[in-house]
Amino acid sequence: MTNLSIIPFGGVRENGKNMYAVTVNDEIFILDAGLKYPETDQLGVDVVVPDFEYLIKNTDKIAGVFLSHGHADAIGALPYFLQQVNVPIFGSELTIELAKLAIKDQDALKDYDDYHVVNEKTEIDFGDVKVSFFNTTHSIPESLGIVLGTEYGQVVYTGDFKFDQTAESYYRTDIARLVEVGQSKVLALLADAAGTEGGADSVNESKIGDYILETFRDNKKKRIIVAAVASNIQRIQQVINATAATKRQLVLSGNDIENVVRTAIRLKKLHLPIPESKLFVNLKNAKNLTASQTVILETGRMGEPIKHLNRMANGEDKYVHIGEEDLVFITTTPSTAMEGVVAKTRDMLFKQGADVKQISNDMRSSGHASRNDLQMMINIMQPDYFMPIQGEYRVMTAAKDAAEEVNIPEDHIMMAMKGDQFKWLDDHFELQDSFTIGETLIDGAGIGDIGNVVLRDRRILSEDGIFVSVVTIDRKKRQVVSKPKLTSRGFVYVKANRDLMKEASDLTVKQIEDYLSNTKNFDWNELKNSVREVLSRFLFEQTRRRPMVMPVVMEVNQNRRPNNHKSTTTQSGAQSNKRQTPKKPNNPNVTKVTKTVKKGPRRPNNRRPQPKTAE
Repeated sequence: MTNLSIIPFGGVRENGKNMYAVTVNDEIFILDAGLKYPETDQLGVDVVVPDFEYLIKNTDKIAGVFLSHGHADAIGALPYFLQQVNVPIFGSELTIELAKLAIKDQDALKDYDDYHVVNEKTEIDFGDVKVSFFNTTHSIPESLGIVLGTEYGQVVYTGDFKFDQTAESYYRTDIARLVEVGQSKVLALLADAAGTEGGADSVNESKIGDYILETFRDNKKKRIIVAAVASNIQRIQQVINATAATKRQLVLSGNDIENVVRTAIRLKKLHLPIPESKLFVNLKNAKNLTASQTVILETGRMGEPIKHLNRMANGEDKYVHIGEEDLVFITTTPSTAMEGVVAKTRDMLFKQGADVKQISNDMRSSGHASRNDLQMMINIMQPDYFMPIQGEYRVMTAAKDAAEEVNIPEDHIMMAMKGDQFKWLDDHFELQDSFTIGETLIDGAGIGDIGNVVLRDRRILSEDGIFVSVVTIDRKKRQVVSKPKLTSRGFVYVKANRDLMKEASDLTVKQIEDYLSNTKNFDWNELKNSVREVLSRFLFEQTRRRPMVMPVVMEVNQNRRPNNHKSTTTQSGAQSNKRQTPKKPNNPNVTKVTKTVKKGPRRPNNRRPQPKTAE
């Protein structure tokens, strides 16, 4: 009997972070490895990727990662995944090039080169599984759906898709190929549900192109600043076309968008209507252009444009200062997590005197399947089981309703959570052996060193601030030798609250002296925790706020003698054969961030036959 199971590692009950593992016998086929941008309460976090622990433990079983397209929600986790698991990557030519860009800054992956370019004609034979592909329409060229052929039927993963009859040839869904797949038994369909919540279909991209051109013409005296996702090649093509048609020049603001545009031009996925030298202008030279000649195409880190636009609105960008001569044109549809940020950014832009236009306010623009698109995909594939993916729970529920309308039974719709394991048992899928899958938070260069405790501390600091009490004691004499030094940041203004600070100082001294007088077994943690509790209670009673309280207790004692003339270390960290000075002890309340130096990617012991590729 075939051992077949499906496990989502992300992309269900959330927006982004697509990653799904299909296990057939002893091989794991990973579909996409994406990231998502942080929620508003994940303070200071750059991006969020799936928890790879299960896959790391089963590295030797992984056949490869199969990529549907080149957006961050499909490839963004690769730099972090490949540092821990060395497996081959399969994707279209453009997708592979964008994957290379995503990992190029990772020193641990400088020697990684296990890439395999595929297309809609490729079939890869892994023995028990034959992997094939089909073209889909999305906002980036060469998007692919993925088909895993097993002895019990096919598992089909659509990736992000929609149907658009006006799409250019290199964006067009191959409906004939979809019909061919659907003529064989489709056991399970994992289909994009992100656009199903609203009833209306997305506007055709040809109309969106006309809308962008019309916007440029209506604002011919203004400098136009376009906010776009770096990897949305279709939108960038429309901006290039409108720039050339209105005799303007284009400035690329951001390394990510410049790398993506240059790569797409090299692969002939972006088409320039005028020579490159007449179209593009370096950001540093943009000051030589008049407002009516300039289009600035901006994006931020990892291709997300809104946070960078927010910095522009705050006047923090080195080259671009927004004012009354500007139109800021937001051509991306923000995720739910970013809607608040977009609203605040728009407000700041208006305060700077700029005009602001947002494409999603005027038309429904999406690269994802609408309700009708999803139902059409289901009707073509005729799957036995359906799993809605790429959406929060309310979106998955809308997709479930749409599937039931085209005769998919309710008990054949898998409303999955991360870590759910749906196993094929002879004639049906059953939820078995599920496990908890968390999130890995990426902050700067750190991978996974940010957790719930750190986020809680950041939230407290952002809301109620921090209160630090630094005091020096002499344990031998059991007394405080210097008055506490109190520091407040984001809590109260010290000069206006002298009485509060004096009482807090007195409480600190009293608590420490009481502890020193009454304890027989001295414990640094116990001492600091007692000070923290007393101060926290007092500050809450006085202000009804709960700042983070950090007591720092140091020790001074100059009367100790060297032991056999050897250097030893006291609790305070001073060496006893030298003149001792107060030194800050280890504080258990300060999170120590340790940087793990990872070795280069480890190639697993591959016991399976090499895939055979047929074009």
